[in-house]
Amino acid sequence: MGFLLVPITVLHLVTLAMLFISTLEKSWWIWTDSEITDLWYNCFHDNASDTWLCASTNESDWLQSMQALMVLSVVFSSISFLVFMGQLFTMSKGGLFYFTGLLQAFAGFTDFAACLIFTFHRKEILDGSRDLSRGRFGYCFILAWLCVPMLLVSAVLYVHLRKKQ
Repeated sequence: MGFLLVPITVLHLVTLAMLFISTLEKSWWIWTDSEITDLWYNCFHDNASDTWLCASTNESDWLQSMQALMVLSVVFSSISFLVFMGQLFTMSKGGLFYFTGLLQAFAGFTDFAACLIFTFHRKEILDGSRDLSRGRFGYCFILAWLCVPMLLVSAVLYVHLRKKQ
C-alpha cells in the first residue's frame, strides 16, 4: 500500500482540481476569440475596456441537467477524498477502500453523463438559432472528458487498495 498511497492521492487531487476547473471556468464552447460559453455564462470580450462581459446562459433542461451532473461529480469526488483520508486513520489493518472507490466511480459516471449530454445536445444547450460550425469545443470540455477515465481508474485503484499498516 505504501508505494501506491502517494500516486493515488496525487491522482485524486489532480482529478479533483481538473473537475473544479472544468465546472467553474468559462470555456466549454468557443464561438470566436472574443465570445465563449460555459455551463453558467455567455461571455463577450469588450476591447474598449479589455474585460469580459458575461450574462447568464439561456436555461434549458439539458443545460440544467449538465450543471447538476458536473456539480455532483465534484461533490462525489470531494467526499471520496475526505472519506479516504478518514479511512486511512481509522480503518483496521487489511481493510479495503470500497466506499471511497464507489464514490469515485459515481463521480466518474456523473462526469461521463454530463459530457455525453453536452456532446449530443449542444445545439439545444447553446441556443439552437446559431450555427455550431462557427464554434469549437473549449478546454473545459476537454478537461471534463479527461477526468472520466482518471476518475474511473482511481476508483478501481481504491477498490483494490488494501490497508497494510
